[in-house]
Amino acid sequence: MRNIWTIARREYNHFFTSPIAYVVAFAILLIVGAIFALVILDASNNAFSGFGSTAPSISAVVWWFNFMIILSTPALTMRLISEEHRMGTVELLLTAPVRDWELVIGKWLGGFLFMLTIIAVTLIYPFILNSLETPGIDQGQMMSAYLGLILLSAALLGLGVGISSLFNNQIAAFFATLAVFIFLTWIVSFISQIAPGGKDLFSYLSMNTHFDSLNSGTINLTDIVYFLSLTALGLFTGATAVEVRRWS
Repeated sequence: MRNIWTIARREYNHFFTSPIAYVVAFAILLIVGAIFALVILDASNNAFSGFGSTAPSISAVVWWFNFMIILSTPALTMRLISEEHRMGTVELLLTAPVRDWELVIGKWLGGFLFMLTIIAVTLIYPFILNSLETPGIDQGQMMSAYLGLILLSAALLGLGVGISSLFNNQIAAFFATLAVFIFLTWIVSFISQIAPGGKDLFSYLSMNTHFDSLNSGTINLTDIVYFLSLTALGLFTGATAVEVRRWS
């Protein structure tokens, strides 16, 4: 655990010196903030028009947050291990008393902590909504939606680290990761709607199915298992790839 935490802290601190990480954080907070402002403005207009007086649900904002995480996570993970391979520093790490899985989990944990920091900043939105609505927003739905964001971030970062370990080039890692994310979200979801058979299977494989369930306020064990399984799959792929490179 000590080695994992050391690597994670190093990666977490590195994000705050990386221009890409600042661009990603700025883009996420800007877009999500703009969507939140539009949602509030729309609710205010409806209230003045007599169509309602309650604040909107946080689910609309969280859905756009989910969209931005999917698009931006590849930029965070593309360098985590592929850059070590390109610069030749991975050999130095592997000669240190660090196991392959400790290296991969440490890299993942650093990125996960950075994403949790961004998620924590956005907690101001449900607090604002709660102050606008009487007696307040649905706390259970809000916690379920943010649990979805946390699980989604863990899964995407796990897959991103695993894919990054397969490449020496950051750009290749970026596009490969983005392609996998698009496949697991929109393409699989589209196939589940048009496939004559296997609809239940493709629906289960789609990230949208599980995230939408959590975002609506429903916490199912299958949704949690799905995201944790993707996280474990990504980390296992990364550890295996690093081990293969060690002996090749």
